[in-house]
Amino acid sequence: MRTYFLRIGAMLTVVLTLSGAVAAPAPLTARPGWAVKATGYSFDALSSRLDKAVDAAKMNLVNSASASQGAKAQGIVIPGNRVVGVYRNDFARRMLAASLAAGIEAPVRFYVTENADGHATLSYRLPSDVFAPYFAEGGAPLKELARELDAIFASIAAQATAP
Repeated sequence: MRTYFLRIGAMLTVVLTLSGAVAAPAPLTARPGWAVKATGYSFDALSSRLDKAVDAAKMNLVNSASASQGAKAQGIVIPGNRVVGVYRNDFARRMLAASLAAGIEAPVRFYVTENADGHATLSYRLPSDVFAPYFAEGGAPLKELARELDAIFASIAAQATAP
């Protein structure tokens, strides 16, 4: 009997995988070192608003990756999901002068996720949290840079999520 249920479970997994059905994950929630802002915007609208807010802050959208776009290209539909790397060269130079190892953390990322209700959430790790492991090496200059980026990222997030 146990083998029968295991086979049924395996077949169900295969059917769901082949059909492209994916259960909607729970929305992101607050966690230490993160800012999480639920919005009334759709995934596409919030993504567009984020791009405009990054530009308005005179920061650079360095890269963007979307699991949902990649899945769509394979005929699979999953909730909207986009990671957006944001940085600027003057920050990069200062960061590297303070800590070469911290360079692996740039660009700092925003995360746009689509919720089951069709609205989207904007999340990001605070730059001060991202760079904290390098503070002993980077000292006051890296801490100051992280504080500046905290303010810029908060401003971008506020503009992108404003009603």
